[in-house]
Amino acid sequence: MLSVHGLTKTYGSAKVVDNVTFSVKTGSVTGFVGPNGAGKSTTMKMMLGLVTPDAGTVNVDGVPFTELTKPAATVGAMLDASQIHKGRTARNHLRCFAALSNISNDRVDAVLEMVGLTSVAKQRVGGFSLGMRQRLGLAVALLGDPKLLILDEPANGLDPVGIRWLRESLRAYANRGGTVFLSSHLISELDQFADELVLIGKGQIVTSGSVDDLMAGAAIGQSLEDRFMDLTADHIDYQASAF
Repeated sequence: MLSVHGLTKTYGSAKVVDNVTFSVKTGSVTGFVGPNGAGKSTTMKMMLGLVTPDAGTVNVDGVPFTELTKPAATVGAMLDASQIHKGRTARNHLRCFAALSNISNDRVDAVLEMVGLTSVAKQRVGGFSLGMRQRLGLAVALLGDPKLLILDEPANGLDPVGIRWLRESLRAYANRGGTVFLSSHLISELDQFADELVLIGKGQIVTSGSVDDLMAGAAIGQSLEDRFMDLTADHIDYQASAF
């Protein structure tokens, strides 16, 4: 569903993404994991054509994102939920995006229900909490009923109930045949429902594979977080707060 090969991006003298290569299987939940500043967001922006890579290619369902004939029906993305016109209501915010892709207002109301925002649909988003904005951002991503969701830190700002809702919703989406690619700097957010994990550090892919494969060889009782630190000890200088 998603194929990334050799992505590289340099800003000034800093190479923030360095020859990143991985693929995402159809119908899976794949976590993109690494400490803050590892290159996750820049990689995702290049995947969506928002940043031009110095080198490398990205194919979504076999073609570059910019060549998709019906992008909203193929990819739904949420990169920064704070980028919202604060004077609009939640429903009107979604209607603006729906109009761009010829999506009906009935679908707007449906996704508001999906993300639990029906009761505040007529409220201006300037008064929304971070968690509510995250839900609205996910609603935008779901508008076109896409095959693939690309989400940057979607659990940011959600309370424990919201995190559980997100986890169950994305797992159900994948179980219906959709594909999910989401980033996080917290492995603990992903180890309960992700099928595959891709670890990035200092702009480079450190390791990737299924959760079971990555846990092969782990000590008895070892957590996934500890296993990742073992696997990447030679690649990343972890700080105590890295994850």
